[in-house]
Amino acid sequence: MAALRRAGGALARFPSTPAILLLVALVVGRPLPAWPDQPADGGPAMVSAVIDGDTVMLADGRQFRLAGIAAPKRPLDRPDDSPWPLADAARSALAGLVLGRSVQLSYGGATSDRYGRVVAQLRTAEGTWVEGELLRFGLARVCSTADDRARVGEMLALEGEARAAGRGLWADPYYRIRSADEAGDAIGSFQLVEGTAARVATIHGETYVEFGADWRSDFTVAIGAPARRLFAAAGLAPDSLAGRHIRVRGWLRSRYGPLIEATHPEQIELLPP
Repeated sequence: MAALRRAGGALARFPSTPAILLLVALVVGRPLPAWPDQPADGGPAMVSAVIDGDTVMLADGRQFRLAGIAAPKRPLDRPDDSPWPLADAARSALAGLVLGRSVQLSYGGATSDRYGRVVAQLRTAEGTWVEGELLRFGLARVCSTADDRARVGEMLALEGEARAAGRGLWADPYYRIRSADEAGDAIGSFQLVEGTAARVATIHGETYVEFGADWRSDFTVAIGAPARRLFAAAGLAPDSLAGRHIRVRGWLRSRYGPLIEATHPEQIELLPP
């Protein structure tokens, strides 16, 4: 019935830029596992400016967005906007890795986003995987899309290492993993939410994973028909989530209570009971 109604650590704080750059100096050049066959070569480029922790300008005039991650954001010149904690630290770390340097682009899916920015994975000339290093520093979270899922498993593992060590943003309460009961306090933001799914129902092709008894206020994950096919291909049937303890990541919005739309299976992690 509710578904029917719906169908309607040591580096924890990065206290100074010199500390960030020291860390960058220690890890730059350490190779990570080879690219899988999936990503396509996007060619070399030169980074001329760093806008924030996951966005840069290339020397040829293109704006570039690092694929698969979301770093803390700086203000966007809106009256009600304020920087996320550690936004400057994330920008400084990215600058230490790529500013004024040649990088190699690799496409794992969509090559641009709705804002016209180039989207790709990055490696430095020395072979450092840039997305991986920012996740390792604890200065980004995994934020993949249905049309660009390259290396998400590796990125989730690196994020998990940083979270367990309390590095960077994982030491700040602003970025804590929220319980399903807390989800309503964070509408309009990107969050990781954990809880035990109370029930699952599919109405007119859309699946609702519900986490409480009150559909008007409790947290829900919505999985549309196209996403259901991706879930099935990955061996994660949405119907099997009832009673499971899970972590879901995405942008929280209000739709009969707080809701995250899961467009691809990597947004959901199965956790121990």
